[in-house]
Amino acid sequence: MGADETYACLLAGRSGIGKMKYLKSKHTDLPVGEVPFSDEELRENLFIKEDASITRTSLLGACALREALVSASLFPRDKSWKMALVSGTTVGGMEKSELFYYDFLHTREKDEYIALHDCGACTDMIGQANPYGFEMMTTISTACSSAANAIILGANMLKLNRTDIVVVGGTECLSKFHLDGFNSLMILDHEPCRPFDKNRNGLNLGEGAAYLVMEREETACQRGISPLCKLSGYGNRCDAFHQTASSPDGEGAYLSMMDALAMAGLQPSDIDYINAHGTGTPNNDESEGHAMMRVFGDAVPPVSSTKSYTGHTTSASGGVEAAISILALIRGFIPANLNFSEKIDSLDFTPVTEVKQGVELHHVLTNSFGFGGNDSSCIFSKIS
Repeated sequence: MGADETYACLLAGRSGIGKMKYLKSKHTDLPVGEVPFSDEELRENLFIKEDASITRTSLLGACALREALVSASLFPRDKSWKMALVSGTTVGGMEKSELFYYDFLHTREKDEYIALHDCGACTDMIGQANPYGFEMMTTISTACSSAANAIILGANMLKLNRTDIVVVGGTECLSKFHLDGFNSLMILDHEPCRPFDKNRNGLNLGEGAAYLVMEREETACQRGISPLCKLSGYGNRCDAFHQTASSPDGEGAYLSMMDALAMAGLQPSDIDYINAHGTGTPNNDESEGHAMMRVFGDAVPPVSSTKSYTGHTTSASGGVEAAISILALIRGFIPANLNFSEKIDSLDFTPVTEVKQGVELHHVLTNSFGFGGNDSSCIFSKIS
């Protein structure tokens, strides 16, 4: 929990993937990336009463949102500024509605969790757990690109002066439906995942939450805030190739990266590090790899997937990996791509296999790709 602990784990090459502890599933042979706190501990962190109805997705999101607001000197709330919250999730409150399914059928005792099932209800609960009086709250659900698309929507809202400050990102907890669904697709690895490895065998599911606070430069100046970095470009494309698979040539990924570069006014050679989507599935890594080769030619910059640390946090991944990318940018390091041993035959590059420290980074590209080919790319740049 927290940017500093995340940074320390990345530098140490310490993964959070391991045996299930909190998710009650019969598939205990599948490693997962669980946040190492129970619901009760998360409640205590937020000072939420035991009898309050709230889901784990919302608890994770509320904790991360509070960290973001404190980091941006917005705690307590300054009423001088209009604030919005854009949160991405797909599972929503499903981990509770699946747990109480038979209660719904036979008693009325747990009916409050029916209303907490959907994605928008989770965003409402996150806002209620952090009563800052957001003038607008909305939810994006585009599978694994949800949080990245929240960043894009938030940036567009700022450009249109719809708000002064926008908190963007995503949250997702593990659920049995979640795990069983991916397992039915036969894309879960029974070992720690191996992104971009020739012998990769699938992903490890994870959970988590991360939010960024975004504002225009003039607002930050008026608040006396020194921004961490600039969101210099972004792109979203949908190649609609298949419900769950990426296109072989990575068309949507290629176009989203090219759009982000064009918006930022950058050449491919300006990118210093790519935080790849890199799930560890046979389809994704080869498709994304070909897309990167189409964009960068034979000069693909240093690449790594940090899903080998966190697992695939699905709808939250765009927020989690944006936060990691910004940490890399401002603290001058490149995270390692854990568990790599052998290059994919059809790709001309290998990922970074050891943490690189003391690296001067100016522009970092991060990718988030969702089912149905909903592909998003964001570029974070140092402020000169």
